Amino acid sequence: MAGAHNNVLPRTARLERWRVRCRLALAGFYGLAGVLHLAVPEPFLGITPSWVPEPEAVIALTGVSEIAGAIGLLVPAVRSYAAVGLALYAVGVFPANIKHAIDALGATSVSPWQWLYHGLRLPLQPILAWLPLFAAGLVWKAERGKAPPQKSP
Repeated sequence: MAGAHNNVLPRTARLERWRVRCRLALAGFYGLAGVLHLAVPEPFLGITPSWVPEPEAVIALTGVSEIAGAIGLLVPAVRSYAAVGLALYAVGVFPANIKHAIDALGATSVSPWQWLYHGLRLPLQPILAWLPLFAAGLVWKAERGKAPPQKSP
């Protein structure tokens, strides 16, 4: 029955519902990730590429950035800035994700779960960059596809 109700909502209302859901999910995800970066930095240090200077400070900064982005997504006045920051963050950490995959999948003993995780994680990274932008209403606007208003002759 909920699906039937969803069909009667205007497109803008359905989009806004999904934006709210995404904001809440991303805030939870990035908030938790930020706390973990600060409380338990060792796993993150292990996947940090060797060319990153001051890895401990960078990991702490990423944790603070994730927490700030999570909070920012929930505050309308700074939501757009937080979304852009989280999108850039997702792009910026991609080298660490690649290194993590190479290290894990290049080991002598690799579980199917590791293949599954990395096989899904890497292709989903662009979606993780796009999702905060969607959640903040910066992309995929409801007005898309509407004809521009016609001028009277």
